[in-house]
Amino acid sequence: MSDTPGRLLRLLSLLQSPREWPGHELAERLGVSPRTIRRDIDRLRELGYPVHATQGNTGGYRLTAGTAIPPLLLDDDEAVAIAIGLRTAAAGSVTGIEETSVRALAKLEQVLPSRLRRRVTVLQEAAVAVPQGGPSADAEHLALLAAACVTHEKVRFTYRAANGQETRRLAEPHSLVAAGRRWYLVAHDCDRADWRTFRLDRLTDPLRTGARVPARELPGSVDAATWVSTTLSGTAGHRALLLVHAPAEQVADRVPATLGVVEPVDDHTCRLLTGADSLEYLAYRIAVLGFDFDVLDPPELGPHLRTLGERVLRAAHTAEQSGDAR
Repeated sequence: MSDTPGRLLRLLSLLQSPREWPGHELAERLGVSPRTIRRDIDRLRELGYPVHATQGNTGGYRLTAGTAIPPLLLDDDEAVAIAIGLRTAAAGSVTGIEETSVRALAKLEQVLPSRLRRRVTVLQEAAVAVPQGGPSADAEHLALLAAACVTHEKVRFTYRAANGQETRRLAEPHSLVAAGRRWYLVAHDCDRADWRTFRLDRLTDPLRTGARVPARELPGSVDAATWVSTTLSGTAGHRALLLVHAPAEQVADRVPATLGVVEPVDDHTCRLLTGADSLEYLAYRIAVLGFDFDVLDPPELGPHLRTLGERVLRAAHTAEQSGDAR
């Protein structure tokens, strides 16, 4: 490759992938000598790109964080994905990034080739998001906790429980989980020596302590999303365990992760653990599931299902009579 500017752009594109590149591999990719690669690396550094080099057999080059964000090279799919993500974020569940997302989107769309701009516009015109209410997470809190999760750094924060009581907590963050319009922090509570799930909209004044600890695994080696689903079902005022006569995949499609945990029994049945604040509402949610089911627990759910069934049958009978009278 004799075109030096073009070669530099190609080199920069390779270095922006999250890995370390040995010099000989970069040379092979670009069809030049390792010496040319070293000169090109020096040129990128002169342009402000923080390229870090490590020595030895396992050494190589990688792009690191600097004092400013250098220009990024994106392929077509990456550019479209970012544009769509920014448009979604402008009306998303994170407080404080709406205006920032619009500004970033304006900059990106200004330089998008017309063919890519059409792809983004077509999707925007065809897709309509249903407005959702509810609490949202603070963008700065989200970024701080995400960094603490990655570095396994203890954090302090004030947490407001459902009853309004506030306590100061010290925790080891594990993961952030988005469920609907709500964000949850999964963390090991140091004061209580146990795992907890915290709603971010109830969390204030987070502070990174600088104290790093070894990474912990969630009990049972489950993933964070499953942990949150199980926790939310378990903390509901009333829980129900059902045997659903349908494949687990079909049931999971109809039950959001925040409303229940689905476990397969065989190819045709599964168990569903779900919860709600009242048995009456729990009966309603189960009734509209759309599959036959048996209630394994609790027996107190039976009368509420019977009352709901009788109400629906009366309504159906009234509707049939109205149809016959026409």
